[in-house]
Amino acid sequence: MFSHIMVGSNDINRSKRFYDAIFGVLGAGEAMQNQNSTGQNRLFYMHNRGTFCISEPINGEPATAANGATIGFKCGSELQVRQFHDAALANGGTSIEDPPGLRHGRFGDVYLAYVRDPDGNKLCALYRPK
Repeated sequence: MFSHIMVGSNDINRSKRFYDAIFGVLGAGEAMQNQNSTGQNRLFYMHNRGTFCISEPINGEPATAANGATIGFKCGSELQVRQFHDAALANGGTSIEDPPGLRHGRFGDVYLAYVRDPDGNKLCALYRPK
């Protein structure tokens, strides 16, 4: 359904440290970096046929997080969820909502953790136990 997801950053080097760490937990390599024709620096992470991008805003305004938005990442185990969470905290992220753990819901059980990246974007690491 999606070709890519892009979020804005006010400090691309800080974002690279943060996302290199959490995407390393998921098995993705470091970002491909480029600068577009109008001078904005960008990072592109490609993994499992998906692309996640971070960019300095093209309009020159500060990057802001989308209110009500969450970007979720599939994990292969409860341990990977905790490692994602811990890597986020160790690299400038903030833990939000409940601590990493099992949640029971109408769509079944999930083990998850929520964090905000250094620019305030809300991320979720999620594992669906069998």
